[in-house]
Amino acid sequence: MEVFSSEEVAALRILMAFLFLSPLVFRHVKMPMLKHWKGFVGMGVLGNFIPAFLFTKAETGISSSLAGMLNSLTPLFTLLLGVLLFKIKTRWINAVGIMIGFVGAIGLLMVGKSIDLDNNLLFGFYVVLATLCYGLSVNIIKKSLNDVNPITATVWAMMFIGPVAGFYLFGFTDFTYRLANDPKALESLGYVAILAVFGTALSVIVFNVLIRQTTALFASSVTYLIPIVAMGWGLFDNEAVLPLHFVWIALILLGVYLVNKKKTVISLPE
Repeated sequence: MEVFSSEEVAALRILMAFLFLSPLVFRHVKMPMLKHWKGFVGMGVLGNFIPAFLFTKAETGISSSLAGMLNSLTPLFTLLLGVLLFKIKTRWINAVGIMIGFVGAIGLLMVGKSIDLDNNLLFGFYVVLATLCYGLSVNIIKKSLNDVNPITATVWAMMFIGPVAGFYLFGFTDFTYRLANDPKALESLGYVAILAVFGTALSVIVFNVLIRQTTALFASSVTYLIPIVAMGWGLFDNEAVLPLHFVWIALILLGVYLVNKKKTVISLPE
């Protein structure tokens, strides 16, 4: 983002992920799969397209470590939206976990004011909105695409959003000018390619495998590790991480633990 705008990075990420997966089109794109088009669109738009733009926009105002910490809200929204929109049954302790997680997220945003921009809350809200999209996407995948091969689902989803991202990138941004005139453009392009291949194309396939083989809530729980990883990269990149961050992270993780907590059945010996 030292070279390209947040919108250019997001569009380029989606486009490059689409191009990386394009050789698989001939094998995985079959007309009978078109009956799942609503699920593919939901997965592509809510699980990839919109969050890509929201996250890059957020990181113009907050650190990448804080953005990663807030990403741990994904399991909370997965459960909340599952209950409200997809009629998934839950227990009272899971609802308590949702509230605890929100308190932790607000705490992260507030403590971030000391090291981020004054409008930290606004940029943090972009990440929260992105995790809301993730939660909705996970439930859509589990309900509508559970019987679809994960690679097939990913290829179809990218087919719907990849061309749109390319049209926006070349038609409404200064990407080509920056690429031709900025001496760091090729290096930045390489980093976006890594993000597109590993952070979008391959990770989405693996994530879809998790959703298919487990539950939507369990799959979204991979975000438990994101705050830790994000803080590690933040420290490596000389970003400020305060001790108070760990307090609010612990609260978020407590929340997501309670969200996933199931009723324990104890069998007594006869």
